[in-house]
Amino acid sequence: QVQLVESGGGSVQAGGSLKLSCAVSIYLPALESVGWYRQAPGIQRESIATITGSGSPVYADSVKGRFTVSKDNAKNTVFLQMNDLESEDTGVYLCSARYVLRRYWGQGTQVTVSS
Repeated sequence: QVQLVESGGGSVQAGGSLKLSCAVSIYLPALESVGWYRQAPGIQRESIATITGSGSPVYADSVKGRFTVSKDNAKNTVFLQMNDLESEDTGVYLCSARYVLRRYWGQGTQVTVSS
């Protein structure tokens, strides 16, 4: 069983920045992958940024060059630095991890970007 707890969401104007954190209950290198998804109203949940088992980050085209995913293994925490935010980035951001062939989800944190 893996627990994930997100924090750091909020409201920001377009062009601003936010940094999300995800506290994970197990040692990060034990995970097959970990990353962030976004759920916007009326839009299918999409993968935004993932750190694969090899440690390589993978980004959705919509956030490349603006978002950076990173992790601190000593703190079992995953981060999502979001810069140059756009109104289209509004949504609930969920941390997700894959472990022993199962996917686990956090409860999500709301990000609202006003133009």
